Amino acid sequence: MEQIVNLLLQQLSNQSWLEVVAVILALFYVWLAAEQSIWCWPCALASTALYTYVFWEVTLPFHAMLNVYYLLMAIYGWQQWQKNSGQNDSIQSWPVRSHIWSIFLLTVLSLIISAVGSSIFDTEYVYLDAFITVFSVFTTVLVARKVRENWLYWIVIDAVAVYLYFAKGLVLTGLLFVIYSLFAIYGYMQWSKSKVDNYDQSTAIKN
Repeated sequence: MEQIVNLLLQQLSNQSWLEVVAVILALFYVWLAAEQSIWCWPCALASTALYTYVFWEVTLPFHAMLNVYYLLMAIYGWQQWQKNSGQNDSIQSWPVRSHIWSIFLLTVLSLIISAVGSSIFDTEYVYLDAFITVFSVFTTVLVARKVRENWLYWIVIDAVAVYLYFAKGLVLTGLLFVIYSLFAIYGYMQWSKSKVDNYDQSTAIKN
């Protein structure tokens, strides 16, 4: 146990200041999102900009591209929440069949991207990288549209990410995602207290 603690402390001392700042901003993002505060999006914007560089440096190409996407989604989410600022307590809930189909299609897409990525990038974690990336892209849209079940997706995504980040030596980010998992549970509980609307596909398309 002492050896594990010493190794953890040694890895922490090697973390870059960019990752430290990114972690702090990311923590503010998830906490503010759970509280339905629109200020979560500026924190997301700054954090993902930093993480784009950090992930590219440790050869997680899909994660780097994912964070470029996050930059755009931070702007989109900010606009969506501003547009619906008078309806902050209105949370959507999707039927189970929609989630089953989504999970199936996203899993297939992850496998396809992994197969392609393994022939391009020299990384042993390409399958985990692709899985986290594909599901995170989808789940971020759920956050922007205030779909309550987004937090359930994040619980699984964050748990897988913890293993990946520790394996790549990103200790602070790994610890961040442990906290993310707890916040995902908290976020689901918080959003469950708000008014929940049934998913309206026609409305979603218009928005």
